[in-house]
Amino acid sequence: MTNEDFSDSFIAVDNSSLVDKVEANLVELLQSRKLKVGDVIPKEVELVELLGVSRTVIREAITRLRTMGIVESKKKKGSVITSPDIVGIMSKSMNPYILDEDTLREIFELRLVLEIGMADLIFQKITQKDIDELKEIVKNEPSSSESHLFNIEHEINFHGKLYEITGNKTLKSFQKMLLPIFDYVHNSGLLKKDLPQKKFVSHKGLVDILENGSPELFRNGMRNHLENHFARLFAE
Repeated sequence: MTNEDFSDSFIAVDNSSLVDKVEANLVELLQSRKLKVGDVIPKEVELVELLGVSRTVIREAITRLRTMGIVESKKKKGSVITSPDIVGIMSKSMNPYILDEDTLREIFELRLVLEIGMADLIFQKITQKDIDELKEIVKNEPSSSESHLFNIEHEINFHGKLYEITGNKTLKSFQKMLLPIFDYVHNSGLLKKDLPQKKFVSHKGLVDILENGSPELFRNGMRNHLENHFARLFAE
């Protein structure tokens, strides 16, 4: 592409927040030109001419895109579009101690919604071997797990297996990222703690549904399994 081909993809920039504006223009370029993974973005000298800013500003803006995993440097090619590791980027900021209360609460809610919503994926992929492994995971859980609100070891083992069964690597990565936040919020003062706990569908009950039920029954069972967490969210 020539300079003229790219000229209408950019807006004029003023002297304030130049790097921010150049970064925004570069992202807009990727979208408007429908550049895909492996495509080369304009060279620094072209961008300097198109945007009327210094090479230093261009380099800093491109460095930001590299940090986000949107572009990478290739020998003899320059900066090319790459597929960013979205979960990896998010995980760098998933520290409960640096997130505000609203964000922590929303992440807590996100995990609940994901686990109810993955019923169809699980039923499409689950095998008898998976059922046997789940039975092995839950066989040593105490009967009190039907009313015990949260045990991080049980959650990691059981729910981790469910995410694995979906075959969705992004979901699995999300689970690893979300559980520590979930545990933190559960033990913090963000949610009401002293609600009377109801009996709910245990992990063993969910395995029975997976073996003998349907996606709809599993969605309902998972919703019931998470009932006490929802009650804490909605408590006045």
